[in-house]
Amino acid sequence: MLLLTVTADTWIVTGLGFGIVLLLLFFLVFILQGFGWIMQRATAPKAPKAEKAAQSDPIVEKTPTAPSTPSPQVPASVADDTAAIAMALYLASRNVRHDVPTSMISLHKHETAWNEKSIGLNNIGF
Repeated sequence: MLLLTVTADTWIVTGLGFGIVLLLLFFLVFILQGFGWIMQRATAPKAPKAEKAAQSDPIVEKTPTAPSTPSPQVPASVADDTAAIAMALYLASRNVRHDVPTSMISLHKHETAWNEKSIGLNNIGF
């Protein structure tokens, strides 16, 4: 006697179960993507608000100012790299070593009850 007979009903139940699982997985993916989109919008840096145009008093006129030349903007990563290179060159020229290596390397084995089995202190062993 067979414990499991494969009939049309078995295939229908299996297919429906598989379809429901896939459908729920797709919904879960879309829900998580939606939350990601919402969090990106919520945590994005806010654009500065445009300053309201100052309403000038018709009696007081503003004097024009001389146009200034814009200063070159240096990205932060370039400035950091330049500072690190400058500091390294300065320390190298002064023969300064930040990390002085030691010539002794020592390892201390710390045997505890947790590793007794692996080091063979109990008779159970592998």
